[in-house]
Amino acid sequence: MSGAAGGWWRGKTTPAKVETYTRWSFHFFAVIEVAAIGLPLFAQARAGVAGWLVGMVVGHALLCALTASRALDWTRGRREQPVRLLWVLGAATCVFAVAALVLRKHGGASDDTENATATVFAMVLAFGAGTMALGVRSRRRVVAQTTGFAFGAAVVSLPLGVPGPEAVVTAFVVFLSGSFLAATSIFSVWLLNAVYELDEARETRTRLAVAEERLRFGRDLHDVLGRNLAVIALKSELAVQLARRERPAAVEQMIEVQRIAQESQREVRDVVRGYRDADLGAELAGAQGVLTAAGFTCEVTGDATGLPAEVQSALGWVVREATTNVLRHGDAGRCAVGLRVREGSVVLTVENDGVVVRGSGGGGGSGLAGLRERLAVVDGSLEAGPVGADGFRVVASVPLSGRTTADTSVSGVTS
Repeated sequence: MSGAAGGWWRGKTTPAKVETYTRWSFHFFAVIEVAAIGLPLFAQARAGVAGWLVGMVVGHALLCALTASRALDWTRGRREQPVRLLWVLGAATCVFAVAALVLRKHGGASDDTENATATVFAMVLAFGAGTMALGVRSRRRVVAQTTGFAFGAAVVSLPLGVPGPEAVVTAFVVFLSGSFLAATSIFSVWLLNAVYELDEARETRTRLAVAEERLRFGRDLHDVLGRNLAVIALKSELAVQLARRERPAAVEQMIEVQRIAQESQREVRDVVRGYRDADLGAELAGAQGVLTAAGFTCEVTGDATGLPAEVQSALGWVVREATTNVLRHGDAGRCAVGLRVREGSVVLTVENDGVVVRGSGGGGGSGLAGLRERLAVVDGSLEAGPVGADGFRVVASVPLSGRTTADTSVSGVTS
């Protein structure tokens, strides 16, 4: 059971974790309201009065928890603003507060009863004001709302027999407590929104990097084909004119068109081959730069100098795919990339401290399946899976036997 719960938590993205923590924090506020205010009432007031007070506190705490949940959904744009529920909470808060004062007046004249009802009166108003701040965007309305609860506490207390000085002190306590809870609510929502915005910015940065690469590829194709296609069009038009005049030179022009077309085809293949063949050194440097810019701590060890071109291409794709997984699917803060030669094979290790979400790790991800196909061409192998309590590791190994290298002293350490 604990393993399943741990997997459920580790499977969440960072924004989802922050949202879950925020939600349960506000639910815990309801527990605090019941435990700190409701339960001690049994020792402070008579059984009958304590029962009514505890019932009101529990009901108010549950209503606050429901309102907080709906208000958080609204702040994330998942539902409309819970206006009716906010009004219900405000009305219930006022009713419970007034009921506490009524019980104070008619529930007995003991000091313990007066203290208990006064505590319920002030804290119900404070928790109500703090929770309602979640459903309001304007900070001025939050201040006005909290001030209104405090002013109302003083106005309602006096007709129900509360002495003037005590009424002022109670209003001041309601204002301070309500303001603190309201500020906590506002800060929690701001922090949650900021985390989601940062995550969206990282996703946008990743998409922009992909779009930039596509633009580069498009520019390369344009540079290769643009001039040649223009020449082909002109020579074809010239050949048509010559053919209409039955000039033998038309054949020579079409032969030239054929030659240019074949040359263009060869150049396009070169561009595509250069795009698909990943340079390992460039990929290692690019991975470190992209991950560092995205806020990860990235360490790269090893040098690709001297490795055969086909090995560099295969391992370069491993670095590219693993980096993409960390950016898009992982929940990591650190990533280590190590490259080294061991027992006649070059080994590439990419490890991060966040488990990759289901579908990208293990053996089921389409990206990892594609990497295995690429490595199979150079007789390589790929292993990927969780490591330790919360890590994920990708290990690619390619044998060097039978391949010529300029320098096989590739340095690096395993991560």
